Amino acid sequence: MRLLYNVSQRYGRITMTDKVKYTVDEFDQFISLPENRDRSFELINGEIIEEMPTFMHGLIIHLLMFAIGKYFEKHPIGWVVPEVRFQLPNESDYAFIPDLAVVLRAEGRKPIKKGATPYMPDLAIEVQSPDQSEAELVNKAAEYLKRGSKMVWNVYPEKEAVEVFTASGRQLLTRGQMLDGGDVLPDFTIPVENIFLAE
Repeated sequence: MRLLYNVSQRYGRITMTDKVKYTVDEFDQFISLPENRDRSFELINGEIIEEMPTFMHGLIIHLLMFAIGKYFEKHPIGWVVPEVRFQLPNESDYAFIPDLAVVLRAEGRKPIKKGATPYMPDLAIEVQSPDQSEAELVNKAAEYLKRGSKMVWNVYPEKEAVEVFTASGRQLLTRGQMLDGGDVLPDFTIPVENIFLAE
């Protein structure tokens, strides 16, 4: 039996201290512990990770959620939700909890009332934490796309930039440029600078 409680603090993130990969069942056991029930963990390639959001991190999520929510008021084609668990059936070492997720309405899709959502979000949005490398986020974007997400936005607060990933490639957008929703959110646009705290 692996020890699921042997964790260490590293640069504001919680990671398992040994190099053994953890399964989804073990991940569920870990997050069901009383001390973990009000915390948010992900399982990425068998590693249990907890992000420690900053004020700026939360503000960016709020601004994007508000903008996409306003879009859905006029175009009720989907939902935008924060920190929802997405896990494909029979997935053994990935349980994603994007900072924001956009799910389009489709036949058979309804808001899940219990457990993980059994498909990937159409658009996954990740905001970089201070301790999180760009390489980690780029790799995570690839995992979303590989499992069926149509688009990923990686938001970099320090650079005030957004990197857009789709099956056809990637694009880095900065201040003065416009972020759009592509095929996922037709006619949705927002100036990149509007995502970040105004000076």
